[in-house]
Amino acid sequence: MKWEDSKKGFESFLRLEKGLSANSIAAYINDINKLMVFADEELKKLAPEKVKLNHLKKFVEWINDKGVSPRTQARTISGIKSFFKYLLMEGKVSNDPTTLLESPKIGRKLPDVLTIEEIDLMIDTVDLNKPEGQRNKAMLETLYSCGLRVSELVNLKISNLSFDQGYIKVEGKAGKERLVPVSEKAIDEINKYMDIYRKTLKISKDSEDILFLNRRGKKLSRVMIFTIIKNLAVKAGFEKKISPHTFRHSFATHLINGGADLRAVQEMLGHESILTTEIYTHLDRDYLKATINQFHPRS
Repeated sequence: MKWEDSKKGFESFLRLEKGLSANSIAAYINDINKLMVFADEELKKLAPEKVKLNHLKKFVEWINDKGVSPRTQARTISGIKSFFKYLLMEGKVSNDPTTLLESPKIGRKLPDVLTIEEIDLMIDTVDLNKPEGQRNKAMLETLYSCGLRVSELVNLKISNLSFDQGYIKVEGKAGKERLVPVSEKAIDEINKYMDIYRKTLKISKDSEDILFLNRRGKKLSRVMIFTIIKNLAVKAGFEKKISPHTFRHSFATHLINGGADLRAVQEMLGHESILTTEIYTHLDRDYLKATINQFHPRS
């Protein structure tokens, strides 16, 4: 069995059966590419079905020696485990060599969040005198109001807006859909954007149902959203690193700090596991400090 053939089969499996996004598939394939290079350079072009646990342990040492961080190592090992599970399912291998392969221990990284005042400052920094200004303001309000991933924002469709009911339908990871409440403020800014900017564009046929467009009438790229927010953060005078995901983190943190039910926040974020959502319960340090001061016998 050749690496390229097995990799193509795995890629088709991820796309057709798992329904993963192009970005997720690319990440998995990148993991397999690393193992392919290792097998080629260090294992005398060893075929996939010949790979054993001891080979994989050496592979982990190999990427560690190259300076790959523990978090990236864990991500790579996860991708390789999925690859061999696929090969086992397809009957390409007789056993899974990754069963006893351990990932490096990594600490849980708490995401950066913005205060409500910092959110307002970021949005107020948008230059509404520029043609795309109202679009950018509407995007920031939508990110914060709905807690969207950047991929969900760029793919948001007009046909999925139900403003009369106060919801938008979001197409999340692996094609999973969810309904998310949208604030009156975000609805107002989106409507202004559609009246002021979007209707002036010559819209590409493949983007007619896409809400947020660039000046050529096409769907915005993820990179463009990152660039817009990065530039606004610099203009607002922020020193900490701010990305589209910062708005999602802030959305979740502010909800939970305000007393929102964890399960409801999980549903709105589109998290499969409640454990992923629970990280936001650890972010309000002032609340934790006040709780200790109020209830701990030594306080």
